[in-house]
Amino acid sequence: MFVKKGDRVRVISGKERGKEGEVIAAFPRDGKVIVDGVNYAKKHQKPTRSTQQGGIIDKEMPIHVSNVMVLSPVDNKPTRVGYRFDTGGKKVRICKRTGGDLD
Repeated sequence: MFVKKGDRVRVISGKERGKEGEVIAAFPRDGKVIVDGVNYAKKHQKPTRSTQQGGIIDKEMPIHVSNVMVLSPVDNKPTRVGYRFDTGGKKVRICKRTGGDLD
């Protein structure tokens, strides 16, 4: 999966199109990510010992990874992600737009 936790992304399709945020969590097995401030849902929370307060809370829900694009750190525009191997043989993510490293 080309998106990692901590990446800055923009939503490119769906009802949240155009919104930007940071990836809070990534789920590679499901192909989904949770983006800060995007795709809120109302959840009915029952009071428990850990959460004394019950009621309706807003919760960020996962969004499919195909609906987001990583923002280039140089010009803050959406970019595709490529890969290359550095001199030590480590795989590094690169920005297809500018050619710079994302990691």
